[in-house]
Amino acid sequence: MQTISDVNRLRQKIRQWRQEGLRVAFVPTMGNLHDGHIELVTQAKGRADKVVSSIFVNPMQFGAGEDLDSYPRTLEADQKRLVAAGCDLLFTPDTQLLYPSGLGEQTFVEVPGLSDLHCGASRPGHFRGVTTIVTKLFNLVQPDLACFGQKDYQQLAIIRAMVRDLNLPVEIVGIATVREADGLAMSSRNGYLTELERAIAPELKKTLDLTATALDEMGLEHRETLEQQAQQRLAERGFEPDFFRICHATTLQPATPGDQELVILAAAYLGKARLIDNLTLTLSS
Repeated sequence: MQTISDVNRLRQKIRQWRQEGLRVAFVPTMGNLHDGHIELVTQAKGRADKVVSSIFVNPMQFGAGEDLDSYPRTLEADQKRLVAAGCDLLFTPDTQLLYPSGLGEQTFVEVPGLSDLHCGASRPGHFRGVTTIVTKLFNLVQPDLACFGQKDYQQLAIIRAMVRDLNLPVEIVGIATVREADGLAMSSRNGYLTELERAIAPELKKTLDLTATALDEMGLEHRETLEQQAQQRLAERGFEPDFFRICHATTLQPATPGDQELVILAAAYLGKARLIDNLTLTLSS
């Protein structure tokens, strides 16, 4: 695996692959890789001839008071994991390369509507940072396809909308959430959890499961009650709920009677960590 931080060398390698008629997949990350990231690389490898990954802790998607400075940076360990997974090229740009004029003067890409809901309401500007950096990376790597985890369900929906609206020639592939044995969705921020908090953390997934079962039995007429009960359950177990919402799977608007394809979105603080998770389901008619 080559590690490249220079744009000209990156483009030269991509151009070479294109001349050889090879299909290129892309997995953008912020590093501190875990098994969920590696599954994205594995899935990409099965869909393309060459896999490019990137590591860049993107300052544009961090808000004031968030963990930009303390976000784990583990490049050497990440490189070893990517080599073992069969990644062909790692792109490691720095902030000066991607934002040479500074964030205040940076052209940005924003998906209206979807970006203002749920995590977007809790973290203003976050998804603008995500869509801007993904667009820049797509322009640099020029992949045929890109893999993103379904754990970040709203992010995946926003990137799909961005690619559709801007007519970008990139296939977006959503990959199922990778979980620990006790159900906790893998995340780089799980490392912030204390031993006690780590024992509590799987209750987020259990609450999603319990809500899905109750929803199938009771129907969407009881949506708000079920959301309130779920938040209360999380609070009783030591979380500080951010939101817990039962939504239409595509629009991410509150689900209404008659909707069948649903997603339950949840975010909650547990100590220093902000945990997110989701569960999709098809409601019985």
